[in-house]
Amino acid sequence: MATTTLDDHLSALRQVDSLHGAVADVLASLTTCGVAVASLIARSAPGVDSAVVGDNASGDTQKALDVQAELLFVEALAGSDVAAVCSEETELAIPVNAGGRLVVALDPIDGSSNIDTNAPIGTIFSILPMLDGDATDSLLQTGRAQLAAGFIVYGPRTVLALTWGEGTFLYCLDPVTGAFVQTHAKVALPIEAQEYAINASNARHWTPSIRAYVNHLVSGSTGPRDRDFNMRWIASLVAETYRILLRGGIYLYPADQREGYGAGRIRLVYEANPIAFLCEQAGGEATNGITAIMDMEPTSLHQRVPFIFGSTSKVARVRRYLLDPPANQEESPLFSQRGLFRT
Repeated sequence: MATTTLDDHLSALRQVDSLHGAVADVLASLTTCGVAVASLIARSAPGVDSAVVGDNASGDTQKALDVQAELLFVEALAGSDVAAVCSEETELAIPVNAGGRLVVALDPIDGSSNIDTNAPIGTIFSILPMLDGDATDSLLQTGRAQLAAGFIVYGPRTVLALTWGEGTFLYCLDPVTGAFVQTHAKVALPIEAQEYAINASNARHWTPSIRAYVNHLVSGSTGPRDRDFNMRWIASLVAETYRILLRGGIYLYPADQREGYGAGRIRLVYEANPIAFLCEQAGGEATNGITAIMDMEPTSLHQRVPFIFGSTSKVARVRRYLLDPPANQEESPLFSQRGLFRT
């Protein structure tokens, strides 16, 4: 049986027009570099490449591997039609090619806190058109302007999720041939699932609406939802997204009451927007709790947002909790209306 590869799709994209051809070339460069990064990660020295070397542009600790990966991706794009790159690791846009028709937003290594534990980490990317004038302005377009977006997961297998606006496609790297082979075409995100992803250690900082929503999930079949749920948390956005694309569910990284978390923690330009594009193209939804992520106007390259995405019915339910909080916002599922202490 013949297999479909990423190269097949990129060849077809090049036939559309010159701009689509440029996008295809950039995707080829990004994914080829991703294979090199996968090899770099496999050969990385525990405690060395994961060593903290400073803080990145958005204030998080920066690992040696973060810096190495950024350099590889920028170098990979040097011969392409890219004017500039916005990276999590660098404060300002990085000039690449004067006159380039595209700009790229990039998180070189997502989930780098997982490096030494051998848990999945990845790369997130977004391609936008270069506007007349400043590259930064081009990078600050809404997510609706994205021409393509995707992520690579470096885990037991190296996998790729990709969209160019005609559905979301999944691929797996064949380590023998070096080709990304299609595994899922035009993913349809499952409507119902019993999994949710949230960092429950932050529960004491959540707003009452988010606390009520999660408490109702935790209370399971004894609570108002009348069914049991399972929580997942890998601390790797790409890994969480890949699972949700395949199995459905919902991911929540809401704003909370900690200092610096009031506006959320996920970066809009190079994390939330590309994930939102992939999610919507798979029939899901991505919001800041209320507003669609891809409708938000970025105000800075490293702007943070609350981020909630997944199956549409689940994202809509969270929106209802935020807009119309339940009257009984109990602190613990033990005290829910159908909890252990009901009469």
